[in-house]
Amino acid sequence: MVLWCHGRKHVLLWLCELNGAVPGEPVKTDKNSRRGNWGNQIEFILTSVGYAVGLGNVWRFPYLCYRNGGGAFMFPYFIMLVFCGIPLFFLELSFGQFASQGCLGVWRISPMFKGVGYGMMVVSTYIGIYYNVVICIAFYYFFSSMTNLLPWTYCNNPWNTPTCNGVVTPTGINNTLANVTRSLVTGAAEVAVEVVNKTKRTSPSEEYWKHYVLKISDDIGNFGEVRLPILGCLAVSWVVVFLCLIRGVKSSGKVVYFTATFPYVVLTILFIRGITLEGAVTGIKYYLTPQWHKILDAKVWGDAASQIFYSLGCAWGGLITMASYNKFHNNCYRDSIIISITNCATSVYAGFVIFSILGFMAHHLNVDVSEVADHGPGLAFVAYPEALTLLPISPLWSLLFFFMLILLGLGTQFCLLETLVTAIVDEIGTDWIIRNKTVVTGGVAIVGFLLGVPLTTQAGIYWLLLMDNYAASFSLVIISCIMCICIMYVYGHKKYFKDVEMMLGFPPPIFFRVCWRFVSPIIISFILIFTVIQYKPITYNDYVYPGWSLAIGFLMAMSSVTCIPIYALYKISKSEGTTFLERLKNSCKADIKWGPALSEHRIGHYAAPVSEAEVEVRPLKEELKEKEDEKRDEISLTIQGSNGSTAHNTTPSA
Repeated sequence: MVLWCHGRKHVLLWLCELNGAVPGEPVKTDKNSRRGNWGNQIEFILTSVGYAVGLGNVWRFPYLCYRNGGGAFMFPYFIMLVFCGIPLFFLELSFGQFASQGCLGVWRISPMFKGVGYGMMVVSTYIGIYYNVVICIAFYYFFSSMTNLLPWTYCNNPWNTPTCNGVVTPTGINNTLANVTRSLVTGAAEVAVEVVNKTKRTSPSEEYWKHYVLKISDDIGNFGEVRLPILGCLAVSWVVVFLCLIRGVKSSGKVVYFTATFPYVVLTILFIRGITLEGAVTGIKYYLTPQWHKILDAKVWGDAASQIFYSLGCAWGGLITMASYNKFHNNCYRDSIIISITNCATSVYAGFVIFSILGFMAHHLNVDVSEVADHGPGLAFVAYPEALTLLPISPLWSLLFFFMLILLGLGTQFCLLETLVTAIVDEIGTDWIIRNKTVVTGGVAIVGFLLGVPLTTQAGIYWLLLMDNYAASFSLVIISCIMCICIMYVYGHKKYFKDVEMMLGFPPPIFFRVCWRFVSPIIISFILIFTVIQYKPITYNDYVYPGWSLAIGFLMAMSSVTCIPIYALYKISKSEGTTFLERLKNSCKADIKWGPALSEHRIGHYAAPVSEAEVEVRPLKEELKEKEDEKRDEISLTIQGSNGSTAHNTTPSA
């Protein structure tokens, strides 16, 4: 809305000054009214924290800690955070904020590399499909916890096998419901010795997971039936995500006040309860005690680098998308440091919560902490539920734990869906699609739900792990490396540093300039090489994936990477020039539309007159030149005739 200041009254003059307007001139704002902005900066920070802090902070980081030397893992972890994590985070935020475009539109910086944006979309699509399935399983366990007794507590259920042996037995508990929670720990102590002496023990939580929730088949190709309870929870998950994004960042920005903060409340409650449990200190010591001899192991450094890389969500396209809704002069440098440190601090904090509970569980089973923990879905839906049965008032703690998992997952899922929707809307860019962004959001949600249906079958867990291990693995590293090379060396580091300075009011600190140009690409290359060297075929417990399924996994991984050369060749073929080198050079040049989205921010070399810009990109062919000249003459005559300055131009003969 344009505000004009008129009149002689002091009140109107005061209003003009208050709004920063000059009498007779329209007010300039920093808002992108056509595309939209965050309501305030807190919404952006909370959304980005919710995006970066996800399920991996709860199950992957603690697992990597005790597998790689406990406290010794913290040293390479924080080294990688400082030299790779925060610089890449800042790079993506500044990239999206400067152009106010999603992961496709930002590649006006060098059109030949737009395939990187398509690769980001493919990765976000894969992750969004299986990530919501994990959330729906958390919903399933949340609903199953609404009972007086958790259904995975005992082995006397129809789905249990003769090898089932729980840490709590019915004989150790009074039949009256009032004494159930009080006697859980007593029952665990009575059977601890028996559990240890068992040569093969299947826990009730594991059998509940395999035989009741999943009804898992014997092979990835044997889909079996669709698990209707999981399918229903998947529908609930997608409906919740859609409703929270129904108005884009205007609605999701309000939802994150709850989804991004309440997990910390639950973590704190579980932490207070966990450290008061018997054996909790043992678990925390195991978590923190450094095994310094492992710090020289290259595998430890590789795991630390990959954990930083994946937990911050780099190269998914989400960071670029979220930053694109910032106001142009927002201090994204400050935001990147706050969000990155918050994400890593959450991982460390979650480790205390998890290992206090696992230490308690190990104490009652009389085994080492390393023997009661796992990673991935096995940790979230087998080890944790079993530990929860040992807690007094276990249904309450189970509700809180799975509610926390749901919120952690939704925070990431919001950004994944918004990344896809924003890329589609920005790419088409018509007024209709901008006004009807809700329709696009609904369409993407429906497609995501349908593509997730195969993961709700009896073979769904096999496909979920296949996508998790291949769809977003080394492809992310390649995408991130190419992005750094494009911005720093193709577009030019000096030009980009000036762009950031124009946006923030100060140039990037020298530390970040060095990291962007040298350190971060070297670390990314190290991660890629180590990932290839460390590669092992995926397995699930004792199940070995067949060769044809691994081939599908590699195709999923390569599908995002191949977008880059395919689009590059397409762009080169469409560019002007008589030789390949001329076409290559022209396809790498920044598009005329590259730069700030609002005209008031296009200063310096971005403020070039449109006519000059048209001259720069004018076609080389002589025939097109003549057409352009004729059109310009007609426009000139029309303008002269309309202002009435010359009489002969107003006649038809002119």
